[in-house]
Amino acid sequence: MLGGMQDWSLRVTTLIDHAAREHGTREIVSHWCNGTETRTNWAGIRHDALRMTQALRAFGLTPGDRVATLAMNHHRHLVSWYGAIGAGGILHTINPRLFDDQLDYIVNHAQDRVLLFDLQWAAVVERMKPRWPTIEHYICFDSGLPAQHFEDWIAPHDGNAGWADGDERDACMLCYTSGTTGNPKGVLYEHRSTVLHAMTCIMPAVFGLDARTVMMPIVPMFHAASWGLPWAGAAAGSKLVYSAVNDAAVLCDLFDREQVTASAGVPTAWSGMLQHLDLAGKPIPASLRQVLCGGSAMPRSMIERFMRAGIRVAHLWGMTETSPVGTTGAQSADWDDLAFEDQVAVMALQGRPAYGVELRCVALDDPALVLPRDGKTAGALQVRGPWVIKRYFRAERDAVGADGWFDTGDVAVIHPDGNLQLTDRTKDVIKSGGEWISSVELENAAVGHPGVAEAAAIGIHHPKWEERPLLVVVRKPDAAVDEPELRAYLGGIVAKWWVPDEIAFVDALPHTGTGKISKKDLRDTFRDYRWRA
Repeated sequence: MLGGMQDWSLRVTTLIDHAAREHGTREIVSHWCNGTETRTNWAGIRHDALRMTQALRAFGLTPGDRVATLAMNHHRHLVSWYGAIGAGGILHTINPRLFDDQLDYIVNHAQDRVLLFDLQWAAVVERMKPRWPTIEHYICFDSGLPAQHFEDWIAPHDGNAGWADGDERDACMLCYTSGTTGNPKGVLYEHRSTVLHAMTCIMPAVFGLDARTVMMPIVPMFHAASWGLPWAGAAAGSKLVYSAVNDAAVLCDLFDREQVTASAGVPTAWSGMLQHLDLAGKPIPASLRQVLCGGSAMPRSMIERFMRAGIRVAHLWGMTETSPVGTTGAQSADWDDLAFEDQVAVMALQGRPAYGVELRCVALDDPALVLPRDGKTAGALQVRGPWVIKRYFRAERDAVGADGWFDTGDVAVIHPDGNLQLTDRTKDVIKSGGEWISSVELENAAVGHPGVAEAAAIGIHHPKWEERPLLVVVRKPDAAVDEPELRAYLGGIVAKWWVPDEIAFVDALPHTGTGKISKKDLRDTFRDYRWRA
């Protein structure tokens, strides 16, 4: 027997309809590269998105066509998210910091027809145009040169149009992985999965967004669906503050002037902001109540500093393949009974899954063996749920097993209370004398030294132990830390047999287009390394 409820389709356009209807006057603020600022609201975003759907239809856009963006954070980029999808197209956000070969592959694999871009990336666009034969139309968000200005493009249209209709399982957005091994892979989100993800993100234990929230996403809109914030912000009716410039001074000024209550970014963004505040002799903005951090682990000292200022710190774990939120740091049932140091320890973990996400770890050497959630046993992390990938775009096979579990490539421990603790990547874990060494934990310990700016651990072949960790370190400016000092420091933090036999000091570490340390390039650099002993 079927139920008696309405069959209400979960499509992304219902989010912007809700935001405009119920929170239409809530502001969206944009700070541009030239220092100017513009203000609109959710009603304005919807109106401009409808005008954009008309403009795309005038181009002859058909359902399923890909509309790409090469842009930073601002309200016109937000308009394009809803406008592209509202016209029946598939939004494809591109990371402008990728290498040319990756940009070439991604655009041609996606077969994008339209590209909207920021003026600051005009040189990239001009350089890549001959390699992007599928793109028929170029629109510039913030200038009339070297392409048609976005505002001029939508100006002839009045917004008196309707959204494209269809099934809630239709594709709506395409994001590519960073491609650290092989070509990037496309993750094709659907309307249903995106709306479910947005509804989950506004829950108190996840992002905790509501109409009172003033959210400033530092995470770029081109990275992993901007952690779902453009969708969740609409669902909650939150005020959004965007900056096309990731400069610590600009961001801190916006925090103060716009009374930002919540923000989301990677640890390096928070580190830069705290350094700026310290140099300027200013405190953490008093309005800030919540810090969301993902991409990599936030140092414990930073977590403690925010928490002592009365700010909720929430670690996020996820990936492009999980839309991207998988877990979020949430307060446990016994939170009020915990000592402050224990609370910090909880928030240093990667958090717990909300309803809709299931996690498990399997043995690294035997994927059929499901490991206990005992807080000790590390294994390969797997995930499944309604906003987790099933198959990569244009792939011939599913990316999951018959039981739906997706192998994340992470090595992790799951605690009895459900908290996730990442320990490594499966390709980066170091096996020494038959025992596993976590490169991530070793790196985190190293950057805790006051003289270390950045560190990476890789496994190097060893004639006796199979592999041993080589720690590659970048010193902080004017720091004089040397190998004996750092090895002694590590000896007081990690297991003695984890301490690297040798440490290499370098001027800089290689990074990917998404800002992560490239272990692949590091292994190539040190592939002929010979132990001094």
